[in-house]
Amino acid sequence: MLQVAFIRENKETVLKGLAKRNVKNAEELVAKTILADEGRRAIQTELDAILAESNKLSKDIGQLFKSGERQKAEILKQKTVQLKEKSKDLTENLQNKATELQELLYLIPNIPNEIVPAGSTEDDNETTFEEGEIPTLHEGALPHWELAKKYDIIDFELGNKIAGAGFPVYKGKGAKLQRALINYFLDKNTAAGYDEVQVPLMVNEASGFGTGQLPDKEGQMYHDAQDNLYLIPTAEVPVTNIFRDVILKEDEFPICKTAYTPCFRREAGSYGAHVRGLNRLHQFDKVEIVRIEHPSKSYEALDSMVNHVKSILQELNLPYRILRLCGGDIGFTAALTYDFEVFSTAQDRWLEVSSVSNFEAFQANRLKLRFKNNEGKSELAHTLNGSSLALPRILAGLLENYQTPDGIKIPKALVPYCGFEIIN
Repeated sequence: MLQVAFIRENKETVLKGLAKRNVKNAEELVAKTILADEGRRAIQTELDAILAESNKLSKDIGQLFKSGERQKAEILKQKTVQLKEKSKDLTENLQNKATELQELLYLIPNIPNEIVPAGSTEDDNETTFEEGEIPTLHEGALPHWELAKKYDIIDFELGNKIAGAGFPVYKGKGAKLQRALINYFLDKNTAAGYDEVQVPLMVNEASGFGTGQLPDKEGQMYHDAQDNLYLIPTAEVPVTNIFRDVILKEDEFPICKTAYTPCFRREAGSYGAHVRGLNRLHQFDKVEIVRIEHPSKSYEALDSMVNHVKSILQELNLPYRILRLCGGDIGFTAALTYDFEVFSTAQDRWLEVSSVSNFEAFQANRLKLRFKNNEGKSELAHTLNGSSLALPRILAGLLENYQTPDGIKIPKALVPYCGFEIIN
């Protein structure tokens, strides 16, 4: 979340940023936040004065008792009782006002970077880079869900029987290709300096609030009400929360982590042709990269992450493009996001396979993730994350773009991981 001092001191900047995001009630939300903060600070000032007076009286009472002026001391003791009652009420009011302020801050999204384009939908995103030749497929080429059935490598109907729509069963060479992609992505990430971690697939409420999934996306997360745990929508959540309530040393930067996890998303409201096959799932595999950075280095780190994902797609020889998301399409917590899309030749459409984002200090403020600077003062770190990569649509792109009349070829980079060169 944004720091309340930043909102108070940069009101017009905040409103301008929220306008770029098309937040309709921005002025009302910011006004309520500033008013709640003023109320909190006024109560805190009054409470501090009473506590100071109470402390002074306690010292005076001690002196009066020592000098034998018991009657005067008893009078002051009665006054301290009154001050304690008042401080108790003020403390309760302060907690209520702090809760009100916190709930308002949770509703305010991050301020977009100045280079984020204005816009309201994905149609307003900017294409910043495009590479790779879109293959010309043979006559009778099929979309990936038909290829999966033809070669018996993914069974959507069996997954529907076991769990429901959006839970495919990978079989034979399909399962091996999944495992190959996971290992390949992890190896590429660790070779680039990311330390691999294995994390829980469920997180508590504090973790969800820490990275901003709560209260923004609770409707899209699977929730175990009995234990109040959430199935993760991305490894970003548990990996980033490793550093919740941590104070780092400046020389610990950069911190680079990678993790493979299954991911779980309800995808409520998704329907139509664009959710067929692997296009949109409730459970899918993804390899994630997460960085904790010094604020002065976070945009340099973002460029590095973008180039890293580019290198993987280049090695897989998939046609892809990079989009800079507009204000209306960027995520709640992000200051700047680049989406990667591969071209699905059989579907004749672009499929998102990665988002790489800089959250600046937004998540760190929620996480209380700080570092001691060279002057010994605490500062908020910057957090970043990216998909490197999400498997379903990468797999869809590979199956469709690499299909031939004789079968589906495997990219050279994956052959050592798969142990075979073709699916036929």
